[in-house]
Amino acid sequence: MKKDIAKNKKAFFEFEIVESFEAGVVLSGSEVKALRAGRVNLKDSFVRVIKGEAWLLNAHIAHLTTTHSFFRPDERAPRKLLLHRKQIDRLLGKVTQDGFTLVITSLYFNESNRVKACVALAKGKNLHDKRETIKRREADREARAAIKRAL
Repeated sequence: MKKDIAKNKKAFFEFEIVESFEAGVVLSGSEVKALRAGRVNLKDSFVRVIKGEAWLLNAHIAHLTTTHSFFRPDERAPRKLLLHRKQIDRLLGKVTQDGFTLVITSLYFNESNRVKACVALAKGKNLHDKRETIKRREADREARAAIKRAL
């Protein structure tokens, strides 16, 4: 049973997800409280492997109003992702050779109440693939509306 905090809907539209991994996220205490309040935005976030470590970049975790201004962390600070060495090496090989990219698709609390990130190995979609996604989404929406009207 996982409790979703945030989803990156733009990643599913912009990229074709090939494979996904679960990774831990290194956070401070006030950031965890902000995540519990749902104050996170993953829209433009991505993952980079820097010096053999995976980092979550450009994810916006807003601070709470109750946090003291002296202890407020940077909202867009790079956050370390906890992955096994073999997973990092494999992801780095795919990214450098095959033209894949690493994106965060969701943040959630796992069963033991720890913040986990779903890191996806993704390949960029072409314009016609995006149009196909839009057509499929609209057709599904129309079908749901027709079923709703029929009932």
